[in-house]
Amino acid sequence: MNTHELYKKLELSPVIAASKNEAELDAAIKSESEVIFVLQSHLMELAELSKKIKSSNKAAILHIDLVKGLSSDEKAVDFIKQSTTFDGIISTKPAIIRHAKKHGLLAIQRFFLLDSSALENVNRQLKYTEADLVEVLPSVSPKIIKELVHHSKRPLIVGGLIRDKEDIMGALGAGSLAVSTTESSIWSI
Repeated sequence: MNTHELYKKLELSPVIAASKNEAELDAAIKSESEVIFVLQSHLMELAELSKKIKSSNKAAILHIDLVKGLSSDEKAVDFIKQSTTFDGIISTKPAIIRHAKKHGLLAIQRFFLLDSSALENVNRQLKYTEADLVEVLPSVSPKIIKELVHHSKRPLIVGGLIRDKEDIMGALGAGSLAVSTTESSIWSI
């Protein structure tokens, strides 16, 4: 899957189902979400998880930093590319993002926005990594979302503490391409 195909899926369904276990993954596959983030997993189940998601014609994105039994380095990206059918990865680590891009995987760089220093760090790191998309957590004010979209010049995903339709509409209305949430009750909004 390329970035254009991912953007089309997110335009059709801007709520990303984020799953932390098998029951949530099964619910995500049945939901209207076109993109699924696998947030917690272990090495031995990656091939099966990716195959399960791909058989439902949904985009499969793995949070590579949170895979038990897999070190978070460039060899982990090599393993994901060779041994699974995941379309892309999420990572907070610039080296992982760059390596994923070299392998043709979609690369989503995750940032935790705790203060204005963290906000300034986003632009510095994006020049270096060239991530396909940016995900920020926790959900931030519409003013900050607009600023991020303008300065990063990349599609933005807002995640963390997205709990209802109002949160979704606020993020999308401010310019976010999508939202990610583990709150299964709103995956089909």
